[in-house]
Amino acid sequence: MLNQLDLNQLLFLDIETVPEVYNYSELKDDIKHLWELKMKWQMERDNLTAEELFEKAGIYAEFGKIICISVGFLINAGTPSVSYRTTSFAGDDEKKLLQEFANLLNTHYNRQDRYLCAHNGKEFDFPYIARRMLINGVKLPLMLDIAGKKPWEIKHIDTMELWKFGDYKHYTSLNLLAHLFGIPTPKDDISGADVARVYYDEGDIDRIVTYCEKDTLTVCQLLLKYKGLKMIEDDQMIRI
Repeated sequence: MLNQLDLNQLLFLDIETVPEVYNYSELKDDIKHLWELKMKWQMERDNLTAEELFEKAGIYAEFGKIICISVGFLINAGTPSVSYRTTSFAGDDEKKLLQEFANLLNTHYNRQDRYLCAHNGKEFDFPYIARRMLINGVKLPLMLDIAGKKPWEIKHIDTMELWKFGDYKHYTSLNLLAHLFGIPTPKDDISGADVARVYYDEGDIDRIVTYCEKDTLTVCQLLLKYKGLKMIEDDQMIRI
């Protein structure tokens, strides 16, 4: 797989999500009830209330929303003239950013030789984006419309799945793999646990975009390491 994979055909991505509202008290009663049902097992296991668990709401597409999708792609991968280009779709209007991302996929990645690549993307990023698109009334691009497709027809690459080597129980964070492979950490400012606070308390979407773009670059650097290629240097990066 890695030998046959053309890195020039990949779109690397990462998403940042937050709870749809910042505080549990802001939820309507019917949504509170649905959240309690969703969290019932964890409430009993950890002896926590639904409100205490609400900080986790951002990881569930039914109770969270996407505030940033960062993407990156390589040009002339594997050659001395390689470059990495990145951009982001971000803001308070989730439907708008999802539509813009869908337009990108429909325009440039609506082909059988193109792939999406993320870390833990198959468990989180790809399904989360697809679910939020449906909720917001955005038509699924073919790259995310996987219902009825055979496994080899789904053009999704997951750097965490590649690292598992068939071990279904093994979870390894992007930050840990970055450390193991000598890749600069993307967590040098904030981490995923800080995103909701930075978004709701500070309103600093630019800081979140920077963090998300660092994660996306790290996914790219990791796949380059998997293939035994040199990492992207600062002067090879272009933000568009």
